[in-house]
Amino acid sequence: IINNADMKETGSGEEISDAGIFCPIIGMDSPWKYRNKAQFPIGTGRDGKPIAGFYAGRTHSIIDSHRCDIGIEENRIILETVLDWMERNHVSAYDEETGKGIIRHVMTRAGFATGQLMAVIIAAAERLPEEKQLTEALRTAVNCRETGSGSRRFILTSIILNTNKEKTNVILGSGSRALFGEDYIEDKIGDLTYRISSKSFYQVNPIQTRVLYETALSYAGLTGKETVWDLYCGTGTISLFLAQRAGKVIGVEVIPDAIKNAEKNAQLNHIDNCQFIVGKAEYLVDRLEKADVIVVDPPRKGLDRIVVDTILKSAPERIVYVSCDSATLARDLKLFSEGGYQLKKVQPVDMFPHTVHVETVVLMTRNT
Repeated sequence: IINNADMKETGSGEEISDAGIFCPIIGMDSPWKYRNKAQFPIGTGRDGKPIAGFYAGRTHSIIDSHRCDIGIEENRIILETVLDWMERNHVSAYDEETGKGIIRHVMTRAGFATGQLMAVIIAAAERLPEEKQLTEALRTAVNCRETGSGSRRFILTSIILNTNKEKTNVILGSGSRALFGEDYIEDKIGDLTYRISSKSFYQVNPIQTRVLYETALSYAGLTGKETVWDLYCGTGTISLFLAQRAGKVIGVEVIPDAIKNAEKNAQLNHIDNCQFIVGKAEYLVDRLEKADVIVVDPPRKGLDRIVVDTILKSAPERIVYVSCDSATLARDLKLFSEGGYQLKKVQPVDMFPHTVHVETVVLMTRNT
């Protein structure tokens, strides 16, 4: 993942051995049907009938396919039920070129620990023809089917209509309405419960997510007294894990709705040593209580240079970096190394089996 030659020396000039730093990747025992989220574009086939599936590479041409072996079986059932409802009621698929039509995407979200399942219909309309017929068909198809011996079973507890009237390739629109059930499902990672809405960020592989978070928690080296910053905290998933062993956790995130979800998740788990703040970390550093440990889980683009400088200025004892892109991780680790931090551990976790992507947890400590 990282050029070892770049990491031979620490900021203090002390040479360190590669042995023991780069840990073998942690894989899955059964790397199938692990995704708890799926998004399927809806289109029109050559015969004029609605289709669903996946985009061909580097295009928006839909390959009609209802099965994916890294997703759950209920995805196929939901897709086929929606397509059948569309055909029977003459509901058109959205056309990206003309901006006409109604149904754009179907999305599913599943709670592997709770068995709760959400279906989201993304449409260029605030209401659908025969909504009651659609909800009843989906509930019957998913909840009343027979399952094979040993199969995981999900129960459809939430059906959401999301409205997106914009001419854009962004999937979800701003407005949502529950056609059935609540506007969220719940899932558990370890002992913690998380409430997940249609727009919430939540890792797509809950089995490996527990491995990832427990690794981050271990690397943080908490004794119950430390103040921890969790930058890019999202809905507080890592923050709440850290709070189990920290004195105090401060989560920072620029998206207000994510912070609201984080606060709800803290209340749901009766955790009172977490504080969540809306804003950019680089502009909040002077207002925040000094951190003993800083955890970062940035998007694929990694950390902006100003964020790296902010972290270096605060000089925590430990930095735990959770990365989904090895190239930007290597770039940022070089900056931390030049800023006085020593690389201690690199642990890749195979969060996305059968793909080229990997998540990595890195521990850095400040040179003394």
